[in-house]
Amino acid sequence: MTKLNNQSRILIAIASLSLIITYFVPVWAIYLFAPQYPEGLMMNIWLSKITGDVEIINGLNHYIGMKHINAEMFPEFKVLNYIVAFYLVLGLITAWNGSSKWLFWYLVFTAFGGVVALVDFYKWGYEYGHNLDPNAAIKVPGLSYQPPVLGHKRLLNFDAYSYPDIGGWIVIGAASVMILIYLYPILKPKFFKR
Repeated sequence: MTKLNNQSRILIAIASLSLIITYFVPVWAIYLFAPQYPEGLMMNIWLSKITGDVEIINGLNHYIGMKHINAEMFPEFKVLNYIVAFYLVLGLITAWNGSSKWLFWYLVFTAFGGVVALVDFYKWGYEYGHNLDPNAAIKVPGLSYQPPVLGHKRLLNFDAYSYPDIGGWIVIGAASVMILIYLYPILKPKFFKR
């Protein structure tokens, strides 16, 4: 079991503590642009709520038979605060004991959590975009309105974009620091020769 040096342990502690910020900022953002909305519409997803132009988006989506977006449709909001707390505490324990084995398992849990989050978001988007009201005012046979998980997608006359927001970038940054700390001793002999 390799021990991490003090600098690595401090960086792990700082990266872990940075997750506190995710409680106070949006984690994900969805942007919609169309000729009638050149300034765009935005929906911000936080750990426990949704903000932004949600009511305008709901009004538009009503015409094509999509469900009304509200916080109650996301059971994840009841547990996300605890999941972030788990990663925060696990990171601090890893920094405290300084074990590379703990860091390895932190990264395994992080990869697992990331995959689960993306699959969950995809499943929600699929259900949301495919399970339409058959009595909707506008019906386009064979067309679904599944928003993108990440990146861009054209939905009728709207360009939809889905990206991490401030909190999401903090999570990605913290995970990246942990990965670099874990890989540095492995890559050092090959890439950091003196």
